[in-house]
Amino acid sequence: MARQEQVLVLEPQQELKFRGPFTDVVTATLKLTNPTDRNVCFKVKTTAPRRYCVRPNSGIIDAGTSINVSVMLQPFEYDPNEKSKHKFMVQSILAPRDMTDMEGVWKEAKPEELMDSKLRCTFEMPLENDKTHESESIKPVSSSTSVKTEHSALPKSASASLDDGEVKKIMEECRQLQMEVQRLREENKQIREDDGVRKRKITPMAASHPNPLASTAMTKDEGLSTRILALCLLFFVIGAIIGKLVL
Repeated sequence: MARQEQVLVLEPQQELKFRGPFTDVVTATLKLTNPTDRNVCFKVKTTAPRRYCVRPNSGIIDAGTSINVSVMLQPFEYDPNEKSKHKFMVQSILAPRDMTDMEGVWKEAKPEELMDSKLRCTFEMPLENDKTHESESIKPVSSSTSVKTEHSALPKSASASLDDGEVKKIMEECRQLQMEVQRLREENKQIREDDGVRKRKITPMAASHPNPLASTAMTKDEGLSTRILALCLLFFVIGAIIGKLVL
């Protein structure tokens, strides 16, 4: 009695393609679809078991569902003059409705109940023009072209952003500015206190003739106030920059 036709739908149907280079594991995907209203048991076999790793290599596909099988080709020295003779076979059988042991189903299966599909393997290496195209796509460009490309391809916020090192540098400068402002405030406060004590000690006559030392102190006070205002303005600008980076 002839075997039944395969009920599973295979994608691809006839061959598994593996694209090099083959210095690392190359994986091809085989999709198995069960369009029937019965669960189907399957097994994946190969003529070169040492060259491939198949996951999963067996199992049950529920009615109306699909499963992806990963076929992993192990690294090897590729010879373009050598044609691949490796083949795969997908074997299947309708699962009994009262199945409890899948291995028992395979052992007790009759030859006419088994279904199978065969696929051949093909190896492909990237074409030379593909390699050239890839190398051109990553070819370094001049600094002027690079800047122009970056500004046109990136959004404004991304092109104006700073890296982590610059952000840390700005934060450190802000911290130092805060310490400097605090120091200047304390120094200004001390000068004001000293000036108040000095004013209380001077006589009315001396008040009518300004003391050069008092004028000097007032000039110094004004200079410190100007420095504090400039530092506060600089701190505000840096804070605005950091706020934009965060947003």
